[in-house]
Amino acid sequence: MYDLAQQVGEACRHAVIAPALLAQREPVGLPPLEHDMAGLQARIATSIEFIESLPRAEIDAAAERNVAFRLKSGTELPFTGRTLLLTFSVPQFFFHVTTAYDLLRHAGVELVKKDYLGRR
Repeated sequence: MYDLAQQVGEACRHAVIAPALLAQREPVGLPPLEHDMAGLQARIATSIEFIESLPRAEIDAAAERNVAFRLKSGTELPFTGRTLLLTFSVPQFFFHVTTAYDLLRHAGVELVKKDYLGRR
């Protein structure tokens, strides 16, 4: 299993690459993976800033467009925009976020479900 830093890194990677593919943009270069909280927070902030900068209309129009997700090995997986999100990137994102949450809980960090789900 990946450690906490790698789980955060993978969550950010999926959060950045999928919308970049849909918007037909190059994904932002994320900072090197750091193993301290400040470094992880910087990586998350860079990811959010990039995602918020993408044109929503282009992402929304990509549902039926063909896209390819490139694995770290170089293998490309073909999808439509919709299937990329629903069957690959969103599940990958939540898998890594959930695992990071679980690692933190296991280490004694006092987190509860609303910390994961967000406050409404």
